[in-house]
Amino acid sequence: MSLDSKIPSGPLEKKWDDYKSHIKLVNPANKRKYTVIVIGTGLAGGSASATLAELGYNVKTFCFQDSPRRAHSIAAQGGINAAKNYQNDGDSVYRLFYDTIKGGDFRAREANVYRLAQVSTNIIDQCVAQGVPFAREYGGHLDNRSFGGAQVSRTFYAKGQTGQQLLLGAYSALSRQIGLGNVKMYPRTEMVDLVVIDGHAKGVVIRDLVTGQISVHSADAVVLASGGYGNVFYLSTNAKGSNVTATFRAYKKGAFFANPCYTQIHPTCIPVSGDHQSKLTLMSESLRNDGRIWVPKKPGDTRNPADIPESERDYYLERKYPSYGNLCPRDIASRSAKEVCDAGLGVGPGGQGVYLDFSSAINRLGEHTIAERYGNLFQMYEQITGENPYKVPMRIYPAVHYTMGGLWVDYNLMSNLPGLFVIGEANFSDHGANRLGASALMQGLADGYFVLPYTIGNYLAEVGFGKTPSIDHSEFKKAESDANAQVNKFLSIKGKRTVDSFHKELGKIMWNNCGMARDDKSLKEALVKIPQIREEFWQNVNVPGSGADLNQSLEKAGRVADFLEFGELLCLDALTREESCGGHFRTEHQMDDGEAKRDDDKFCHATAWEWKGVGAKPTEHREKLEFENIKLATRSYK
Repeated sequence: MSLDSKIPSGPLEKKWDDYKSHIKLVNPANKRKYTVIVIGTGLAGGSASATLAELGYNVKTFCFQDSPRRAHSIAAQGGINAAKNYQNDGDSVYRLFYDTIKGGDFRAREANVYRLAQVSTNIIDQCVAQGVPFAREYGGHLDNRSFGGAQVSRTFYAKGQTGQQLLLGAYSALSRQIGLGNVKMYPRTEMVDLVVIDGHAKGVVIRDLVTGQISVHSADAVVLASGGYGNVFYLSTNAKGSNVTATFRAYKKGAFFANPCYTQIHPTCIPVSGDHQSKLTLMSESLRNDGRIWVPKKPGDTRNPADIPESERDYYLERKYPSYGNLCPRDIASRSAKEVCDAGLGVGPGGQGVYLDFSSAINRLGEHTIAERYGNLFQMYEQITGENPYKVPMRIYPAVHYTMGGLWVDYNLMSNLPGLFVIGEANFSDHGANRLGASALMQGLADGYFVLPYTIGNYLAEVGFGKTPSIDHSEFKKAESDANAQVNKFLSIKGKRTVDSFHKELGKIMWNNCGMARDDKSLKEALVKIPQIREEFWQNVNVPGSGADLNQSLEKAGRVADFLEFGELLCLDALTREESCGGHFRTEHQMDDGEAKRDDDKFCHATAWEWKGVGAKPTEHREKLEFENIKLATRSYK
């Protein structure tokens, strides 16, 4: 099946403006006759909820945190991209568009990416008006710094806590609408199913995580802003609560899941220290502006880094990629770190680390300047490792961070299921096979503030008001019954293994067989092992407690059950895509110098999978990617 992306006709730079000028509108008095459900309160969900309510729609918003301001967007550190060209260094909307397409290894849709670059400039104005305390230069103007995959400084930042400050801006707008009664907020709740009536998404099933109560909610449209699926690997930089459940349950109700094999490994994370860990800690990519990455040239060199002379150090990114140096894209930097560690040049316990060294920058700029730029990140590193990065180099190693795959959406950000919109990291649309640093926050706010409010109105105008289904509809009753039945099933198994033990076992297979490098043998092995783990899970998992109160083991059980099915889909997608591109690296498909080798003749498309049942092979659908404004080329950062 060929997928219709509904890209408007006309020149690339005019598509979005022309589209907005011709879409159907909902008159202001009629907006309050529509109800929209939003799942998630991160940058995408929070900004969407606030904006839709400001426009006049009735909004119901759900999050599993105790407050919307605790969404995982708060953990983002380094910055947000925008094509403002404040540095007068040659940036433009087109250059941001080109860098994003190239950074994604030519596996993203041109029209969506150009629109993202266009509205990026509006985001900064919006956030400044909300009081977001972006870093400023001495004269008071907004400051910028560089991120990987770009040769300009376009990243706006607030020290190493940009996500937190942006989220507080969105939260303030959301809180205003909650206070006005335009948004009804449901904290400590989790979506457990999507309700589809006559082929349209019309509501959700929700479990209250405190009381255990299952309830149903109807709406004219549903928006999923529930983030990514990186925790399928167990160890990742994501919060422990981050999960695939909302998007995967929608997939099981007919929404297509696109490009799940595109998972991003972040190069600058604190290395694993032991089996006791439940998550990993990110060190912002912004640190690569002033930190130099190196390893000893001699294998097994255990000397203090200060005792290793410059002539015996390999600044391997600067050597391999002289044009970009330490600011090459994440997928390239991650694979390069793995290569030197695999060659026995790694540092720290087990040799699974490389140095991120700030000594040159401190000598050049002074410790005070480095502290102004990265102080909270340095404090966090010292608290976790007990080492002072002002005195000794940080030790870093790649870890799972972000997911470029997600539910398939068209230009309107609507899935193939009418009425189901998917925004932020939960969709697949803007980053191709590799996301450039500082672009996640940009996409989330672009979708929520400036894209979805237009496109959802066009859908609602076509559907018409007064058609919100009653929760007495048979589909709601069935979905509610199914949700209760699954809770009872988890509690009735009474096996001998914890939920976490299954999650860890799955995560090791995912990392070893489908992590930074994959091949035909490892993926086929994973596709044999994952169903075996899943079968044992449903026979031998132990979920203590009851379903009628706060039960975090029960929460985890539902999420891990989804990961056990989703992990198989991810590996199948990786096996099917017989090429290397961005974060998807098949060792059989690489250049002589070890770079990714694409196959544009066979795989210049997005792959979207249709659910066919547990254990059954899903149906593959394709959206051909047309490059009319950028010439397909071998990606090079040398």
